[in-house]
Amino acid sequence: MDIFSILLWPIKWVIELILVAFHSLWTFVGLPFDGGITWVLSIVGLVIVVRAALIPIFVRQIKSQRRMLEVAPQLKKIQDKYKGKKDQFSREAMSRETMDLYKRTGTNPLSSCLPLLLQMPIFFGLFSVLNDASRNADRGGVGALTPELARSFSSAEFLGAPLSATFIDAMNAGGPWQVMVVAVVMIILMTASQFITQLQIVSKNMSPETKASPMFRQQRILLYLLPLVFAVSGVAFPLGVMFYWLVSNFWTMGQQFIVIRNMPTPGSEAAKAREARLAKKGKLIVESPTDDAATEAEKKSTQRQQPVSKNRAKKKRK
Repeated sequence: MDIFSILLWPIKWVIELILVAFHSLWTFVGLPFDGGITWVLSIVGLVIVVRAALIPIFVRQIKSQRRMLEVAPQLKKIQDKYKGKKDQFSREAMSRETMDLYKRTGTNPLSSCLPLLLQMPIFFGLFSVLNDASRNADRGGVGALTPELARSFSSAEFLGAPLSATFIDAMNAGGPWQVMVVAVVMIILMTASQFITQLQIVSKNMSPETKASPMFRQQRILLYLLPLVFAVSGVAFPLGVMFYWLVSNFWTMGQQFIVIRNMPTPGSEAAKAREARLAKKGKLIVESPTDDAATEAEKKSTQRQQPVSKNRAKKKRK
């Protein structure tokens, strides 16, 4: 057993436990034991459990992203300060000031990638579970996946396509065509959902200051890069893993929509839309400048008057 398998062992054990638990639930309510829909719904259950567990990390990610958007103008000032300076001293000074800014504001440019990075072991773990189930079904899995369940999982089909099959294998073997059709449809949906998720951020949840900063260019690159990664890598993953990936993308898209709608970045298009909705419902609270001035005048009027001598009082009257 190599080091990679050793590291994946506890992840595979948990994945098998969740899959088998949901498989037992669906068979209990009447779905077929060997049905592909039963195992697909079990994978959906795995997504729900994993993404629910990642909600606290997602909240931290949103807060960190918000801080990154807020410090974007300051970051641009640092970059403009050293623009055109190629010497080693200037590069080190720019890097030092940038890191000081991140430390002072509690921001991390890599925070937006954290949920995806934490899910990568799940992807590889599920890939390994499917691979082991299709190649060594008689041995079963590392935990709750018995030989009987492993054989059922490896042979389960959805719309005539085995969950353990990949687009590349089906293309090289000349079929079955159902695998290639299902894989292409899923890749299109995965790419579209990832694109829409990034587009929500770029088009609706960035302030004008952020759109003028280098961060906006980075987000626009991600807008096209991440869907391309999904499209290229999807052809090599089993359909079961792609189902996990697709449902997880839909979860992210919906989660992002809720956050942008209810907690938008100040000054962004989403924030203006939220203010318009609140104003229409009569729930928008706007602080009036006149109220602030009246409060300040009231504070001044209630301040303790200093005693004035008779001579100074006479001068004031004159």
